[in-house]
Amino acid sequence: MTAPALPPRLSMRQVLLCGALIVTLSMGIRHGFGLWLQPITLERGWTRETFAFALAIQNLAWGLAGPFTGMLADRYGPFRVLLAGGALYALGLVLMALSTSGLAFTGSAGLLIGIAQSGTTYAVIYGVIGRNVAPEKRSWAMGVAAAAGSFGQFLMVPVENWLIGHTGWQNALFILACAALIILPLALGLREPKGAQAAHGQQQSIAQALREAFGYRSFQLLMLGYFVCGFQVVFIGVHMPSYLKDHGFSPQIATYSLALIGLFNVFGTYAAGSLGQRFPKRYILSAIYALRSIAIVIFLSLPLTPASIYLFSAVMGVLWLSTVPPTNAVLAQIFGVQHMSMLGGFVFLSHQIGSFLGVWLGGKLYDLSGSYDGVWWLAVGLGVMAALVNLPVRESAIPRGAVAA
Repeated sequence: MTAPALPPRLSMRQVLLCGALIVTLSMGIRHGFGLWLQPITLERGWTRETFAFALAIQNLAWGLAGPFTGMLADRYGPFRVLLAGGALYALGLVLMALSTSGLAFTGSAGLLIGIAQSGTTYAVIYGVIGRNVAPEKRSWAMGVAAAAGSFGQFLMVPVENWLIGHTGWQNALFILACAALIILPLALGLREPKGAQAAHGQQQSIAQALREAFGYRSFQLLMLGYFVCGFQVVFIGVHMPSYLKDHGFSPQIATYSLALIGLFNVFGTYAAGSLGQRFPKRYILSAIYALRSIAIVIFLSLPLTPASIYLFSAVMGVLWLSTVPPTNAVLAQIFGVQHMSMLGGFVFLSHQIGSFLGVWLGGKLYDLSGSYDGVWWLAVGLGVMAALVNLPVRESAIPRGAVAA
């Protein structure tokens, strides 16, 4: 008696090409949002906290929606989720440009764009990679997708700065809304064959998968580490331009620094994914968090010059999203790929709670003290903690039916 044939997989080349282009657009657009802080707050007469709170809500909405969009992608395939996410992204950018009150801005730039990002970024794309790329190439493939997001930052941040300078900040958002709609045709390349989601490994219900994951200590530790990742990168990504302007540097230096982060993270995420095929991923994650804290301490200790800014940006770029491939590869390694988008969404929720606090506290503490110093040093302490909590993570496949330790 022969076993039933599995549904055909999408080709790895197709998955990586379409997935990478979607992540390039989605992540590239959002990485430049810090460039809008000063033009919007100056024209609208808002405080920095108003802008920061909206982006904090964006990160929180992204995280809260992530598990649900992941469930939908695991159950019905990524195609429909990507279509809805791309359309919602474009709508959110248009309404962001038209918002004239802090509440409306929070609803558009915060809630709508946050939900859109949950359906157009890593959790959904990595679910497709997990189901269609062989395990021996999975970490590498995730590194390629993460590197695409970093290339999007390198590519889009200067473009967004140019658009703001030459067309005005509102028209720049309208143009980006049109760019977000390109996600819709790209989603066709990730339309999996019917039944692909149900053809991988031992079948579990959603409730079983959640009980298993949340009862497993390594899952909890990965969530805690990812919380720190979100806090650090979103605080720096949103507030770095204003931090530099406060110290007398031109907007061009801030733009170049963000672009350098994106450029060097292309190499960092690719390297992290490749190294994850050869070395324990928990050690890679621990090293990334420790090196981030060291880089911030050195940056704060040195005189602030264009050279020190660019050097810090390059180093942080190597470490920026390099946590993403090993974290998601560990999830697939421990729990399998049936519910990968959903579990990745829950881990990313922890990341986004950290992002919420990083971006909001950056604005709040600045308004209270006139300085970002307290948040910088908090990021250092959290990085040390994350380096330690990743060391005990177990990377072997969880024994089904066993009590998790």
